[in-house]
Amino acid sequence: MAVDLRELVKAAKPSIAVIGLGGAGCNIITWIAQKGMAGGRIIAANTDANHLSTMSMADKLILLGEKLCKGYGCGGYPKMGAEATKENLPEIKAYLQGVNLLFLVAGLGGGTGSGAIPVVAGVARELGILTIACVTIPFKIEMARREKAREAIKALTESCDSTIVIDNSKLSEIVGDLPLKDALAVANALVGAFVRNITETITQPSLINLDFADLRAVMERGGLGAIGIGEGDGEDRIIKAVSQALAVPLLDISGISETYGVLIHIVGGEDMTLEEVAVAGELIMDKVPKTKRVVWGARVDSSLTGRVRIMAVLTGVKSPLIEGK
Repeated sequence: MAVDLRELVKAAKPSIAVIGLGGAGCNIITWIAQKGMAGGRIIAANTDANHLSTMSMADKLILLGEKLCKGYGCGGYPKMGAEATKENLPEIKAYLQGVNLLFLVAGLGGGTGSGAIPVVAGVARELGILTIACVTIPFKIEMARREKAREAIKALTESCDSTIVIDNSKLSEIVGDLPLKDALAVANALVGAFVRNITETITQPSLINLDFADLRAVMERGGLGAIGIGEGDGEDRIIKAVSQALAVPLLDISGISETYGVLIHIVGGEDMTLEEVAVAGELIMDKVPKTKRVVWGARVDSSLTGRVRIMAVLTGVKSPLIEGK
């Protein structure tokens, strides 16, 4: 019997879903939807019905805890957010059937995001889905919210394959002192770009495609993760971008030398060469010589002519923040 190559390719592609939880998570979902994301389903879930009703670009809307919260939100209480999410477990499980890769995005420190994300991660683990959480945590001055976020991350790392954390306080080191609203928009864009880039580099033809099996090797049971972002132009643009990406990871970590795995994502204009991509990988590997789990993908973006942008995700790191030091 002849094999239909198109059907075989279609079947081989992993099914990818992204769930935004809580107000900040849904805002990130909006960013992704507005930019467009090929190859993944977008889901928005919140206890606040008014906020959820503005998520018209998502593929699926889930009002969490209708009986418990009655659409008014959960008042900043993570326990209430968790209980509200448990009301919707059958619906969430049904929607995740057949999914291979799940991204969970949320801003931690409030009620819905902090409470819901460990619950959904637990469901995904039961279903055998490779689950990557990408979350933001509040500024250092928000001490009570920051403690809620820390507790949520501790719960999340027990059920999630990799939990990538962006500390809003670290953003000032790469974007300067921005007003609060602008800083939060940058954080949303960083999380959104991470999810979108990885999804499209797996599902769409790219300069170097990410292989799902390789992604699993780096992310599965990868624990805590940190992102570094770098951009460069001119003659030494690769060196500039790599140096910047590794110099200021967006989470305080104990050091990168013991990193368990590294995911490198490179975007450049039409003038970017395969040799430059290889050099970027080599430069990063020199900084993390003890890890053997390294994967990378590269995409061409015509709007970046003359520049390259590198995102390095370090998994299996340790952070004084999460360890309570």
